[in-house]
Amino acid sequence: MSLTPSPFVGRRSDRAFCRIALLAVLGLCLSLDTLGAEAARPADARQGRPNILLLLADNWAAPHSSFAGDRTVRTPNFDRLAREGMYFDNAFCPVPSCSPTRASMLAGRYAHQLGEAVNLWSSFPPEHPLLTDLLRRAGYLTAYSGKGWAPGNYVVGGWAENPVGHRYADFASFLERTSREQPFFFWVGNLDTAIGQWDYRPEAAEGLAVATVHVPAHLPDTPEVRAALLAYYNGVRRFDRAVGEAMAALERHGLADNTIVVCCGDNGWQIPRGLANCYDDGLKVPMVVWGKAANAINGKRRERAFVSLGEFAPTVLELAGLPVPVSMTCNSFAGLIRGTHDSAVRDAVFVERERHANVRAGDLGYPIRGIRTRDHLLLLNLRPDRLPAGDPVKHQSVGPYGDIDNGPIKTLLMQRQNEPGMRRFFELSFAHRPAVELYDLHKDPEQLVNVAGRPEYAAVLASLRQRVVDWMRATQDPRMDPADNSIDGFRYYGDVNTWDKDNFDGAHLFTH
Repeated sequence: MSLTPSPFVGRRSDRAFCRIALLAVLGLCLSLDTLGAEAARPADARQGRPNILLLLADNWAAPHSSFAGDRTVRTPNFDRLAREGMYFDNAFCPVPSCSPTRASMLAGRYAHQLGEAVNLWSSFPPEHPLLTDLLRRAGYLTAYSGKGWAPGNYVVGGWAENPVGHRYADFASFLERTSREQPFFFWVGNLDTAIGQWDYRPEAAEGLAVATVHVPAHLPDTPEVRAALLAYYNGVRRFDRAVGEAMAALERHGLADNTIVVCCGDNGWQIPRGLANCYDDGLKVPMVVWGKAANAINGKRRERAFVSLGEFAPTVLELAGLPVPVSMTCNSFAGLIRGTHDSAVRDAVFVERERHANVRAGDLGYPIRGIRTRDHLLLLNLRPDRLPAGDPVKHQSVGPYGDIDNGPIKTLLMQRQNEPGMRRFFELSFAHRPAVELYDLHKDPEQLVNVAGRPEYAAVLASLRQRVVDWMRATQDPRMDPADNSIDGFRYYGDVNTWDKDNFDGAHLFTH
Protein backbone atom coordinates (compact mmCIF):
# COMPACT_ATOMS: atom_id res chain seq x y z
CA MET A 1 0.00 0.00 0.00
CA SER A 2 1.38 3.40 -0.97
CA LEU A 3 0.62 6.58 0.88
CA THR A 4 1.14 10.07 -0.52
CA PRO A 5 2.28 12.70 1.98
CA SER A 6 0.03 15.60 2.92
CA PRO A 7 -0.40 18.29 0.22
CA PHE A 8 1.28 20.64 2.68
CA VAL A 9 4.44 18.53 2.91
CA GLY A 10 7.42 20.83 3.25
CA ARG A 11 5.48 23.83 1.96
CA ARG A 12 5.35 27.28 3.45
CA SER A 13 2.35 28.61 5.29
CA ASP A 14 -0.06 31.17 3.84
CA ARG A 15 1.83 33.92 5.63
CA ALA A 16 5.02 32.94 3.85
CA PHE A 17 3.27 32.78 0.46
CA CYS A 18 1.93 36.30 0.97
CA ARG A 19 5.39 37.45 1.87
CA ILE A 20 6.87 35.93 -1.27
CA ALA A 21 4.10 37.46 -3.39
CA LEU A 22 4.91 40.87 -1.97
CA LEU A 23 8.58 40.40 -2.78
CA ALA A 24 7.65 39.48 -6.32
CA VAL A 25 5.69 42.73 -6.69
CA LEU A 26 8.73 44.59 -5.50
CA GLY A 27 10.83 42.83 -8.11
CA LEU A 28 12.94 40.93 -5.62
CA CYS A 29 11.75 37.40 -6.46
CA LEU A 30 12.99 35.30 -9.31
CA SER A 31 10.94 35.30 -12.48
CA LEU A 32 9.47 32.15 -14.00
CA ASP A 33 12.09 32.43 -16.71
CA THR A 34 14.83 32.39 -14.06
CA LEU A 35 13.45 29.32 -12.37
CA GLY A 36 12.98 27.67 -15.75
CA ALA A 37 9.84 26.22 -17.24
CA GLU A 38 11.11 22.73 -16.52
CA ALA A 39 11.11 23.36 -12.77
CA ALA A 40 7.44 24.34 -12.84
CA ARG A 41 6.10 21.19 -14.51
CA PRO A 42 3.45 19.25 -12.63
CA ALA A 43 4.45 16.24 -10.56
CA ASP A 44 2.80 13.66 -12.81
CA ALA A 45 5.80 12.10 -14.55
CA ARG A 46 9.18 10.82 -13.45
CA GLN A 47 10.75 11.96 -16.77
CA GLY A 48 13.79 9.79 -16.02
CA ARG A 49 14.73 11.81 -12.93
CA PRO A 50 17.12 10.04 -10.54
CA ASN A 51 16.29 9.62 -6.87
CA ILE A 52 18.57 11.51 -4.49
CA LEU A 53 19.59 10.09 -1.10
CA LEU A 54 21.61 12.24 1.30
CA LEU A 55 23.26 10.42 4.22
CA LEU A 56 24.32 13.30 6.49
CA ALA A 57 26.23 12.62 9.70
CA ASP A 58 26.08 15.23 12.45
CA ASN A 59 29.58 16.48 13.32
CA TRP A 60 31.61 13.83 11.47
CA ALA A 61 35.06 15.11 10.58
CA ALA A 62 37.59 14.05 7.99
CA PRO A 63 39.55 11.83 7.87
CA HIS A 64 37.66 9.51 10.21
CA SER A 65 36.95 6.61 7.88
CA SER A 66 38.97 3.53 7.09
CA PHE A 67 38.87 4.51 3.41
CA ALA A 68 40.77 7.70 4.30
CA GLY A 69 43.32 5.70 6.29
CA ASP A 70 42.06 6.05 9.86
CA ARG A 71 43.57 3.20 11.91
CA THR A 72 40.98 3.19 14.71
CA VAL A 73 37.64 2.63 13.03
CA ARG A 74 36.38 0.41 10.21
CA THR A 75 33.72 1.90 7.95
CA PRO A 76 33.01 -0.81 5.37
CA ASN A 77 29.74 0.66 4.08
CA PHE A 78 31.15 4.14 3.55
CA ASP A 79 34.26 2.56 2.05
CA ARG A 80 32.14 0.68 -0.48
CA LEU A 81 30.54 3.93 -1.65
CA ALA A 82 33.97 5.55 -1.85
CA ARG A 83 35.44 2.68 -3.87
CA GLU A 84 32.55 2.55 -6.31
CA GLY A 85 31.86 6.28 -6.53
CA MET A 86 33.81 9.50 -6.12
CA TYR A 87 35.56 10.36 -2.86
CA PHE A 88 36.41 14.02 -2.26
CA ASP A 89 39.73 14.60 -0.50
CA ASN A 90 39.01 18.30 -0.05
CA ALA A 91 35.38 18.65 0.97
CA PHE A 92 34.55 21.41 3.45
CA CYS A 93 31.48 22.81 5.11
CA PRO A 94 30.87 26.52 4.48
CA VAL A 95 30.28 27.21 8.21
CA PRO A 96 31.52 25.04 11.12
CA SER A 97 28.03 25.06 12.62
CA CYS A 98 24.98 22.87 11.94
CA SER A 99 22.00 24.96 10.90
CA PRO A 100 23.95 27.59 8.88
CA THR A 101 25.63 24.84 6.86
CA ARG A 102 22.32 23.02 6.37
CA ALA A 103 20.66 26.26 5.27
CA SER A 104 23.47 26.86 2.79
CA MET A 105 23.09 23.30 1.49
CA LEU A 106 19.39 23.91 0.83
CA ALA A 107 19.65 27.41 -0.61
CA GLY A 108 22.91 27.12 -2.55
CA ARG A 109 23.97 30.47 -1.13
CA TYR A 110 26.75 31.61 1.16
CA ALA A 111 25.57 31.78 4.75
CA HIS A 112 25.96 35.56 5.04
CA GLN A 113 23.50 35.85 2.12
CA LEU A 114 20.76 34.07 4.08
CA GLY A 115 19.73 36.72 6.57
CA GLU A 116 18.93 35.24 9.97
CA ALA A 117 19.89 31.73 8.82
CA VAL A 118 23.57 32.72 9.01
CA ASN A 119 23.42 31.96 12.74
CA LEU A 120 22.84 28.79 14.70
CA TRP A 121 19.43 28.56 16.44
CA SER A 122 17.93 31.01 13.96
CA SER A 123 14.79 31.24 11.88
CA PHE A 124 14.86 30.38 8.17
CA PRO A 125 13.65 33.29 5.98
CA PRO A 126 11.68 32.14 2.90
CA GLU A 127 12.95 34.69 0.37
CA HIS A 128 15.04 32.34 -1.76
CA PRO A 129 13.97 29.15 -3.56
CA LEU A 130 15.40 26.09 -1.89
CA LEU A 131 16.57 22.84 -3.40
CA THR A 132 13.54 21.11 -1.95
CA ASP A 133 11.18 23.73 -3.44
CA LEU A 134 12.59 23.22 -6.91
CA LEU A 135 12.62 19.45 -6.67
CA ARG A 136 8.96 19.40 -5.59
CA ARG A 137 8.04 21.59 -8.56
CA ALA A 138 9.76 19.06 -10.81
CA GLY A 139 7.72 16.21 -9.36
CA TYR A 140 9.90 14.99 -6.49
CA LEU A 141 8.75 13.81 -3.10
CA THR A 142 10.95 15.47 -0.47
CA ALA A 143 11.30 13.98 3.00
CA TYR A 144 13.75 13.33 5.80
CA SER A 145 14.44 11.43 9.00
CA GLY A 146 16.38 12.45 12.09
CA LYS A 147 17.81 15.97 11.98
CA GLY A 148 16.71 18.13 9.07
CA TRP A 149 17.38 21.85 9.01
CA ALA A 150 18.18 22.31 12.68
CA PRO A 151 18.56 23.59 15.25
CA GLY A 152 16.28 26.57 14.74
CA ASN A 153 12.70 27.77 14.56
CA TYR A 154 11.33 27.37 11.04
CA VAL A 155 7.71 28.21 11.99
CA VAL A 156 8.47 31.90 12.58
CA GLY A 157 9.93 31.95 9.06
CA GLY A 158 6.56 30.90 7.67
CA TRP A 159 7.19 27.19 7.17
CA ALA A 160 4.44 24.64 7.76
CA GLU A 161 7.06 21.89 8.09
CA ASN A 162 10.81 21.62 8.20
CA PRO A 163 12.26 23.17 5.00
CA VAL A 164 13.69 19.77 4.07
CA GLY A 165 10.24 18.20 3.73
CA HIS A 166 7.96 15.70 5.46
CA ARG A 167 9.40 13.80 8.39
CA TYR A 168 9.51 10.00 8.57
CA ALA A 169 10.77 7.67 11.27
CA ASP A 170 13.48 6.38 8.95
CA PHE A 171 14.37 5.86 5.30
CA ALA A 172 13.05 2.29 5.21
CA SER A 173 9.56 3.37 6.36
CA PHE A 174 9.56 6.13 3.74
CA LEU A 175 10.23 3.56 1.01
CA GLU A 176 7.50 1.30 2.37
CA ARG A 177 4.88 4.06 2.41
CA THR A 178 5.49 6.02 -0.78
CA SER A 179 4.70 5.53 -4.45
CA ARG A 180 7.29 4.67 -7.09
CA GLU A 181 5.56 6.98 -9.57
CA GLN A 182 7.58 9.97 -8.40
CA PRO A 183 11.31 10.38 -7.87
CA PHE A 184 12.34 11.24 -4.33
CA PHE A 185 14.83 13.33 -2.42
CA PHE A 186 15.42 11.86 1.03
CA TRP A 187 17.65 13.38 3.70
CA VAL A 188 18.89 11.04 6.45
CA GLY A 189 19.99 13.30 9.32
CA ASN A 190 21.98 10.86 11.41
CA LEU A 191 23.04 11.77 14.96
CA ASP A 192 25.32 8.89 15.93
CA THR A 193 28.46 11.04 15.72
CA ALA A 194 26.97 13.94 17.74
CA ILE A 195 28.48 14.38 21.19
CA GLY A 196 25.15 13.71 22.88
CA GLN A 197 25.28 10.19 21.44
CA TRP A 198 28.88 9.37 22.40
CA ASP A 199 28.90 6.20 24.49
CA TYR A 200 31.75 6.25 27.02
CA ARG A 201 31.19 2.76 28.42
CA PRO A 202 34.23 0.50 27.88
CA GLU A 203 32.02 -2.27 26.48
CA ALA A 204 30.69 0.13 23.82
CA ALA A 205 34.22 0.49 22.44
CA GLU A 206 34.76 -3.23 21.99
CA GLY A 207 36.78 -3.81 18.84
CA LEU A 208 38.28 -0.30 18.90
CA ALA A 209 41.90 0.03 20.00
CA VAL A 210 42.60 3.07 22.15
CA ALA A 211 46.31 2.90 21.26
CA THR A 212 45.54 3.64 17.59
CA VAL A 213 43.63 6.87 18.30
CA HIS A 214 45.27 9.96 16.82
CA VAL A 215 45.06 12.75 19.40
CA PRO A 216 45.07 16.15 17.67
CA ALA A 217 48.14 18.20 18.53
CA HIS A 218 46.01 20.91 20.13
CA LEU A 219 44.78 18.46 22.80
CA PRO A 220 46.74 16.80 25.62
CA ASP A 221 47.35 13.11 25.13
CA THR A 222 45.75 11.79 28.32
CA PRO A 223 43.65 8.70 29.06
CA GLU A 224 40.56 10.92 29.45
CA VAL A 225 41.04 12.44 26.00
CA ARG A 226 41.67 9.08 24.35
CA ALA A 227 38.58 7.58 26.01
CA ALA A 228 36.43 10.47 24.75
CA LEU A 229 37.73 10.18 21.21
CA LEU A 230 37.09 6.44 21.31
CA ALA A 231 33.46 7.18 22.23
CA TYR A 232 33.27 9.40 19.14
CA TYR A 233 34.73 6.63 16.98
CA ASN A 234 32.04 4.29 18.23
CA GLY A 235 29.53 6.82 16.90
CA VAL A 236 31.30 6.79 13.53
CA ARG A 237 30.97 3.02 13.51
CA ARG A 238 27.23 3.24 14.29
CA PHE A 239 26.74 5.77 11.50
CA ASP A 240 28.47 3.44 9.07
CA ARG A 241 25.99 0.72 10.00
CA ALA A 242 23.18 3.19 9.23
CA VAL A 243 24.76 3.78 5.81
CA GLY A 244 24.67 0.04 5.21
CA GLU A 245 21.02 -0.17 6.28
CA ALA A 246 20.05 2.64 3.91
CA MET A 247 21.85 1.04 0.99
CA ALA A 248 20.26 -2.32 1.80
CA ALA A 249 16.81 -0.68 1.75
CA LEU A 250 17.56 0.85 -1.66
CA GLU A 251 18.62 -2.49 -3.05
CA ARG A 252 15.73 -4.36 -1.44
CA HIS A 253 13.29 -2.08 -3.26
CA GLY A 254 15.19 -2.27 -6.55
CA LEU A 255 16.07 1.44 -6.49
CA ALA A 256 19.86 1.42 -6.34
CA ASP A 257 20.32 1.71 -10.10
CA ASN A 258 18.27 4.91 -10.26
CA THR A 259 19.54 6.66 -7.13
CA ILE A 260 22.39 9.09 -6.55
CA VAL A 261 23.77 8.83 -3.01
CA VAL A 262 25.69 11.60 -1.26
CA CYS A 263 27.28 10.61 2.06
CA CYS A 264 29.06 13.23 4.16
CA GLY A 265 29.39 15.01 7.49
CA ASP A 266 27.80 18.41 8.03
CA ASN A 267 30.77 19.93 9.89
CA GLY A 268 33.69 18.98 12.09
CA TRP A 269 33.66 17.02 15.32
CA GLN A 270 32.60 18.37 18.71
CA ILE A 271 35.94 18.82 20.35
CA PRO A 272 37.69 22.03 21.43
CA ARG A 273 39.01 23.83 18.34
CA GLY A 274 36.71 21.63 16.24
CA LEU A 275 33.02 22.48 15.81
CA ALA A 276 32.45 26.28 15.63
CA ASN A 277 36.08 26.84 14.61
CA CYS A 278 37.37 27.56 11.11
CA TYR A 279 40.26 25.13 11.37
CA ASP A 280 40.22 21.79 9.57
CA ASP A 281 38.89 20.02 12.67
CA GLY A 282 35.80 22.18 12.34
CA LEU A 283 35.56 22.52 8.55
CA LYS A 284 36.86 19.47 6.72
CA VAL A 285 34.36 16.66 6.22
CA PRO A 286 34.28 13.22 4.59
CA MET A 287 32.22 13.14 1.40
CA VAL A 288 31.47 10.64 -1.33
CA VAL A 289 29.04 10.70 -4.28
CA TRP A 290 27.86 7.32 -5.55
CA GLY A 291 25.40 6.41 -8.25
CA LYS A 292 24.72 4.80 -11.57
CA ALA A 293 21.77 7.08 -12.36
CA ALA A 294 21.88 9.91 -14.90
CA ASN A 295 25.56 9.28 -15.67
CA ALA A 296 26.21 10.47 -12.15
CA ILE A 297 29.75 9.17 -11.80
CA ASN A 298 32.38 9.23 -14.50
CA GLY A 299 34.57 6.41 -13.25
CA LYS A 300 35.72 5.45 -9.78
CA ARG A 301 38.22 7.90 -8.43
CA ARG A 302 39.39 10.22 -5.66
CA GLU A 303 38.93 13.88 -6.44
CA ARG A 304 41.39 16.44 -5.06
CA ALA A 305 39.54 19.56 -6.24
CA PHE A 306 38.02 21.74 -3.51
CA VAL A 307 34.28 21.54 -2.97
CA SER A 308 31.94 23.04 -0.39
CA LEU A 309 28.69 21.69 1.03
CA GLY A 310 27.21 25.06 0.11
CA GLU A 311 27.38 23.81 -3.49
CA PHE A 312 25.14 20.84 -2.73
CA ALA A 313 21.88 22.34 -4.05
CA PRO A 314 23.09 23.45 -7.51
CA THR A 315 24.99 20.17 -7.88
CA VAL A 316 21.90 18.06 -7.13
CA LEU A 317 19.76 20.14 -9.48
CA GLU A 318 22.26 19.70 -12.30
CA LEU A 319 22.56 15.95 -11.68
CA ALA A 320 18.76 15.75 -11.76
CA GLY A 321 18.67 17.56 -15.11
CA LEU A 322 17.04 20.68 -13.67
CA PRO A 323 17.98 24.33 -14.16
CA VAL A 324 19.86 26.13 -11.41
CA PRO A 325 18.27 29.48 -10.43
CA VAL A 326 20.42 32.58 -10.41
CA SER A 327 19.69 32.97 -6.70
CA MET A 328 22.11 30.10 -6.04
CA THR A 329 25.39 31.95 -5.84
CA CYS A 330 27.41 28.82 -5.02
CA ASN A 331 28.70 26.82 -7.98
CA SER A 332 27.75 23.29 -8.95
CA PHE A 333 30.42 20.61 -8.90
CA ALA A 334 28.37 18.21 -11.06
CA GLY A 335 30.96 18.71 -13.80
CA LEU A 336 33.62 17.25 -11.52
CA ILE A 337 31.44 14.24 -10.83
CA ARG A 338 30.77 13.64 -14.51
CA GLY A 339 34.34 14.33 -15.53
CA THR A 340 33.48 17.31 -17.72
CA HIS A 341 35.05 20.05 -15.58
CA ASP A 342 38.70 20.88 -15.00
CA SER A 343 39.41 20.31 -11.33
CA ALA A 344 42.46 22.58 -11.43
CA VAL A 345 40.31 25.71 -11.25
CA ARG A 346 38.85 24.58 -7.92
CA ASP A 347 41.81 25.51 -5.78
CA ALA A 348 40.10 26.89 -2.67
CA VAL A 349 36.96 27.26 -0.58
CA PHE A 350 35.75 30.31 1.30
CA VAL A 351 34.73 29.82 4.92
CA GLU A 352 32.93 31.86 7.54
CA ARG A 353 31.07 31.84 10.83
CA GLU A 354 28.92 34.16 12.88
CA ARG A 355 27.00 33.44 16.09
CA HIS A 356 27.10 29.80 17.15
CA ALA A 357 25.57 29.51 20.62
CA ASN A 358 24.44 32.58 22.57
CA VAL A 359 27.52 32.75 24.78
CA ARG A 360 28.49 36.43 24.86
CA ALA A 361 26.92 39.43 26.48
CA GLY A 362 24.60 41.24 24.09
CA ASP A 363 23.94 38.13 21.96
CA LEU A 364 27.22 38.73 20.13
CA GLY A 365 28.79 36.22 17.79
CA TYR A 366 32.37 35.64 16.67
CA PRO A 367 32.55 36.62 12.99
CA ILE A 368 35.23 35.05 10.81
CA ARG A 369 35.88 35.18 7.08
CA GLY A 370 38.58 33.11 5.47
CA ILE A 371 39.93 30.99 2.65
CA ARG A 372 41.35 27.45 2.64
CA THR A 373 43.68 26.49 -0.21
CA ARG A 374 45.89 23.45 -0.70
CA ASP A 375 48.85 25.31 0.80
CA HIS A 376 47.42 27.77 3.31
CA LEU A 377 44.57 28.68 5.61
CA LEU A 378 43.84 32.38 6.13
CA LEU A 379 41.35 33.48 8.79
CA LEU A 380 40.25 37.06 9.41
CA ASN A 381 38.83 37.31 12.93
CA LEU A 382 36.67 40.39 12.51
CA ARG A 383 36.03 40.92 16.23
CA PRO A 384 39.25 39.78 17.92
CA ASP A 385 38.25 41.56 21.13
CA ARG A 386 35.73 38.76 21.73
CA LEU A 387 36.63 35.32 23.03
CA PRO A 388 36.32 32.62 20.34
CA ALA A 389 34.74 30.07 22.69
CA GLY A 390 32.44 32.57 24.38
CA ASP A 391 32.45 34.34 27.72
CA PRO A 392 33.70 32.44 30.79
CA VAL A 393 30.25 32.84 32.39
CA LYS A 394 26.86 31.30 31.67
CA HIS A 395 24.51 33.05 29.23
CA GLN A 396 20.85 31.99 29.10
CA SER A 397 20.81 28.18 28.81
CA VAL A 398 24.45 27.86 27.72
CA GLY A 399 27.31 27.37 30.17
CA PRO A 400 30.77 28.97 30.31
CA TYR A 401 32.70 29.02 27.04
CA GLY A 402 29.54 27.70 25.44
CA ASP A 403 30.76 27.62 21.85
CA ILE A 404 32.57 24.45 22.92
CA ASP A 405 30.03 21.75 23.67
CA ASN A 406 30.17 20.16 27.10
CA GLY A 407 32.16 16.94 27.29
CA PRO A 408 35.05 15.37 29.20
CA ILE A 409 37.73 17.03 27.05
CA LYS A 410 36.36 20.52 27.67
CA THR A 411 35.97 19.74 31.36
CA LEU A 412 39.57 18.51 31.62
CA LEU A 413 40.97 21.63 29.93
CA MET A 414 38.94 23.96 32.15
CA GLN A 415 39.70 22.16 35.40
CA ARG A 416 43.43 21.86 34.74
CA GLN A 417 44.02 25.10 32.84
CA ASN A 418 46.49 26.48 35.39
CA GLU A 419 48.79 23.46 35.34
CA PRO A 420 52.02 24.24 33.44
CA GLY A 421 51.57 21.35 31.02
CA MET A 422 47.95 22.21 30.31
CA ARG A 423 47.99 25.98 29.94
CA ARG A 424 49.03 25.92 26.27
CA PHE A 425 46.23 23.50 25.37
CA PHE A 426 43.69 25.64 27.20
CA GLU A 427 44.79 28.82 25.44
CA LEU A 428 44.66 27.24 21.98
CA SER A 429 40.92 26.68 22.38
CA PHE A 430 39.75 29.33 24.85
CA ALA A 431 42.03 32.39 24.67
CA HIS A 432 41.77 35.48 22.46
CA ARG A 433 43.04 35.15 18.91
CA PRO A 434 44.71 37.74 16.68
CA ALA A 435 42.85 39.57 13.95
CA VAL A 436 44.73 37.64 11.25
CA GLU A 437 45.74 33.99 11.28
CA LEU A 438 47.76 32.39 8.49
CA TYR A 439 48.92 28.79 8.49
CA ASP A 440 51.39 27.02 6.22
CA LEU A 441 49.69 23.66 5.76
CA HIS A 442 52.78 21.88 4.43
CA LYS A 443 54.83 22.70 7.52
CA ASP A 444 51.94 22.90 9.97
CA PRO A 445 49.01 20.69 8.87
CA GLU A 446 47.30 20.93 12.28
CA GLN A 447 47.27 24.75 12.09
CA LEU A 448 49.01 25.68 15.34
CA VAL A 449 51.72 28.16 14.24
CA ASN A 450 50.42 31.50 13.02
CA VAL A 451 52.83 32.89 10.40
CA ALA A 452 50.82 36.01 9.51
CA GLY A 453 53.49 38.32 10.91
CA ARG A 454 56.47 36.73 9.17
CA PRO A 455 58.00 38.75 6.29
CA GLU A 456 58.47 35.70 4.07
CA TYR A 457 54.69 35.19 4.03
CA ALA A 458 53.76 38.81 3.28
CA ALA A 459 52.98 38.19 -0.40
CA VAL A 460 50.89 35.09 0.33
CA LEU A 461 49.00 36.94 3.04
CA ALA A 462 48.25 39.91 0.79
CA SER A 463 47.08 37.69 -2.07
CA LEU A 464 44.79 35.55 0.06
CA ARG A 465 43.40 38.54 1.94
CA GLN A 466 42.49 40.17 -1.37
CA ARG A 467 40.69 37.02 -2.48
CA VAL A 468 38.61 37.07 0.70
CA VAL A 469 37.82 40.76 0.34
CA ASP A 470 36.83 40.30 -3.31
CA TRP A 471 34.55 37.40 -2.31
CA MET A 472 32.93 39.42 0.46
CA ARG A 473 32.35 42.34 -1.88
CA ALA A 474 30.98 40.18 -4.71
CA THR A 475 28.54 38.43 -2.36
CA GLN A 476 27.47 41.68 -0.65
CA ASP A 477 28.64 40.53 2.74
CA PRO A 478 27.29 42.84 5.47
CA ARG A 479 30.65 42.53 7.24
CA MET A 480 32.29 44.58 4.47
CA ASP A 481 31.15 47.53 6.58
CA PRO A 482 33.05 47.27 9.88
CA ALA A 483 30.28 49.22 11.59
CA ASP A 484 27.51 46.85 10.45
CA ASN A 485 26.48 44.65 13.38
CA SER A 486 23.10 43.66 11.98
CA ILE A 487 23.96 39.96 12.10
CA ASP A 488 24.50 40.15 15.85
CA GLY A 489 20.98 41.56 16.17
CA PHE A 490 19.20 38.50 14.79
CA ARG A 491 17.15 36.67 17.39
CA TYR A 492 18.53 33.56 19.06
CA TYR A 493 15.94 30.80 19.50
CA GLY A 494 18.05 28.40 21.53
CA ASP A 495 17.10 29.57 25.02
CA VAL A 496 15.18 26.90 26.92
CA ASN A 497 12.43 29.43 27.61
CA THR A 498 11.66 29.71 23.88
CA TRP A 499 11.62 26.00 23.02
CA ASP A 500 8.44 24.72 21.46
CA LYS A 501 8.55 21.02 20.69
CA ASP A 502 5.99 21.28 17.90
CA ASN A 503 7.67 24.20 16.16
CA PHE A 504 11.21 22.89 16.53
CA ASP A 505 10.36 19.43 15.20
CA GLY A 506 12.77 17.79 17.63
CA ALA A 507 15.57 20.32 17.18
CA HIS A 508 15.27 21.25 20.87
CA LEU A 509 16.96 17.92 21.58
CA PHE A 510 20.14 18.94 19.80
CA THR A 511 22.79 21.11 21.42
CA HIS A 512 24.48 22.34 18.24
